[in-house]
Amino acid sequence: MYPRLDLLLGAGDLPYYYLDFLVSALDTSMFYVLGNHDAGRQYTEHGEISEVRGGLNIHQRVVREKGLIFAGLEGSMRYLPSATQQYSEIEMWREASALFPRLLLNRIRYGRYLDVLLTHSPPFGIHDEQDIPHRGFKSFLHLMRILRPRYLLHGHIHRYLLHKHQITQYHETTVINIYPNYYLEIPV
Repeated sequence: MYPRLDLLLGAGDLPYYYLDFLVSALDTSMFYVLGNHDAGRQYTEHGEISEVRGGLNIHQRVVREKGLIFAGLEGSMRYLPSATQQYSEIEMWREASALFPRLLLNRIRYGRYLDVLLTHSPPFGIHDEQDIPHRGFKSFLHLMRILRPRYLLHGHIHRYLLHKHQITQYHETTVINIYPNYYLEIPV
């Protein structure tokens, strides 16, 4: 059993009702990003839902919680034309650029850009796969070098085999595949 959790993080491709259940059952708040399979409508027995109650979608947002700075980027590499939550490398740079004004303010105010970058997809060459839908973003490698977050947490790559690496150090950033779940203590 886990100790009291201060915050849940969702890296996409999980139904809103499930994330809502976790928020309620564990009595805590949640930050999340959407995955490539989160497009379309989601329903519960009470009708259509469009967000996680008690959660905050942090795609293209920078938020501060419990002394830590979080930012988020949704989606996967584009493999279907016009699909939502799928991006080319250039499109992902455009998505990430929305974060920079707030990140620069953080650098001035707190002496660092951010602590945790929450993404759906992994960085290119780290925990990713060869096929286009599961290939990571090269832009994330640049973001880690420039912004130096303590952690990049991602999902998207289903880790069933225990011999596959789940944690990788890249420069100053610890990259962790949090699928299917991962408990992380971050010293503040």
